[in-house]
Amino acid sequence: MYIDPIADLIVRMKNATKARHPSCTIYTSKITTAILNVLKDEGYIANFEVKKNHKSPISKSVITLKYKDQIPAISGIKQISKLGLRVYQESKKIPRVLSGLGIAIVSTNQGVVTDKFARTNNLGGEVIAYVW
Repeated sequence: MYIDPIADLIVRMKNATKARHPSCTIYTSKITTAILNVLKDEGYIANFEVKKNHKSPISKSVITLKYKDQIPAISGIKQISKLGLRVYQESKKIPRVLSGLGIAIVSTNQGVVTDKFARTNNLGGEVIAYVW
């Protein structure tokens, strides 16, 4: 079993895009589903589907990666907040990724949102990852 579901999600997506796989599979949790919703809304992945197995309590998500002319939509993804070091930021101090070309995924008290949404609604929280 894995320890950190966010790290597992990021590493599997990195490896799948480098190998040009059309999809990848991860174990599902509430936080990974919320992160995948943000990535889908922002256009970094094509789709994802949660598959539950009636024989097992563990469910999996199948992520359909997005490519344009064999170039992945996600050119880079980096985990910021980790198990050993949590990174929290105020709304005004949330960094802009590549001067606004990328997004920062932030966990707030209103759910997992992008950095732009957090800044406009004056929400601070835990910076989970950068995506560009």
